[in-house]
Amino acid sequence: MDYGLPALQALIEHFKKLPGVGEKTARRLTFAVLDMGEEEVTGFAETLLQVKQDIGFCNRCGSLAEGEICGVCGDNSRNESIICVVERPSDVFVLENSGQFRGRYHVLHGVLSPLDGVGPGDLNITQLENRVRDEGIKEVIVATNPSIEGDTTSLFIAQLLGKYGIKVTRPVRGLPLGSSLEYVDRGTISKALEGREPI
Repeated sequence: MDYGLPALQALIEHFKKLPGVGEKTARRLTFAVLDMGEEEVTGFAETLLQVKQDIGFCNRCGSLAEGEICGVCGDNSRNESIICVVERPSDVFVLENSGQFRGRYHVLHGVLSPLDGVGPGDLNITQLENRVRDEGIKEVIVATNPSIEGDTTSLFIAQLLGKYGIKVTRPVRGLPLGSSLEYVDRGTISKALEGREPI
């Protein structure tokens, strides 16, 4: 619906680009912004810009970082012999929130999907192999989402890393097929990580 207010419509359209935000939610968010004070809107806009400018990817694991290394990679209390492989940086936050995992992470930035033209060279897989080879890794937990693409990726990684004689596991299937880690509750994630199984 066009309100004859180009700036308002432009903001609605921007909100609609966010995941899970449809027309109605975009309108509600837009009117919520209009109800904010000017100082609050300025702070909101500055924070959006700051996040975009200051946050990049960790040079070691590919997760989000405000410098060269993320907080998990810089934490010496973590178990350095276990890596949990995930699809996206947001998955790291979900697993951290479960409180169950105290190892390191590795973010692939996607999954294998030949139909979409995504192959091993498009993902952060070479860096994972380098870490396994160079960092004394004993176990890799492949926590890709339970989907056809996620399973294909986990099998590829298991075969790739098989030559290094390490344990390659995945969380048990308490996770519903086709679901995304970010929508699974903490308890389910904890149990899935506790009872991981070989690939």
